[in-house]
Amino acid sequence: MADQTSNTSIMESKLAHPLHQIAETPTHKLLLKQWLKEEELILNRTALKETQIDSVRKELTQLYCFFFLFHSTALVLLFSASSRGPQSSSCHRSWIPSLCSLLFSLGMIWAVRYKTDVEGHLEKLLEREKEDGKLLAKCVEELKRKGVEFDLLKEVDALRRAKSLRVEARAVRKWSARDFVSLFFFTVSCLVLGLTRVILCS
Repeated sequence: MADQTSNTSIMESKLAHPLHQIAETPTHKLLLKQWLKEEELILNRTALKETQIDSVRKELTQLYCFFFLFHSTALVLLFSASSRGPQSSSCHRSWIPSLCSLLFSLGMIWAVRYKTDVEGHLEKLLEREKEDGKLLAKCVEELKRKGVEFDLLKEVDALRRAKSLRVEARAVRKWSARDFVSLFFFTVSCLVLGLTRVILCS
């Protein structure tokens, strides 16, 4: 008799377990499956965004190296050419390398600015995916903890409302890191133009 009573209590405790309740309730079971699948999709999208950000950062590093390599090589070649040729002709034609340097610099500044904008956009998307993942993980935990006591209409509506009303915190900034990078490259370009003139006309 005692064994039968203990078996009955064990069965009741199993039935009372939230996960067992979810397995026995089609709507809760379907919702849990959907949320777990969505969690996996968010993880995949997060990994993809991180890979894309790493790729953009590598491209930016290559642009930085190419910018300085081009200008340093151009200045060395101009210096060696001016030391061998007459100064008057070199100074007279100094607008040609200056124009080439200016056009190259403007193109590189645009490319760097574009890539940094892409990086910033991807970082915002990554942050949004992580926030969605945390919010969804919290709901899944609540569902597993409450079982059939989990109010589908109330909780799902709260999740949708949290996603739709989420406002990105936008701090008012007069200058950003991307602006300083562009300003730095513009300053270096102006210095290179001045050095080009000095090398060819001194």
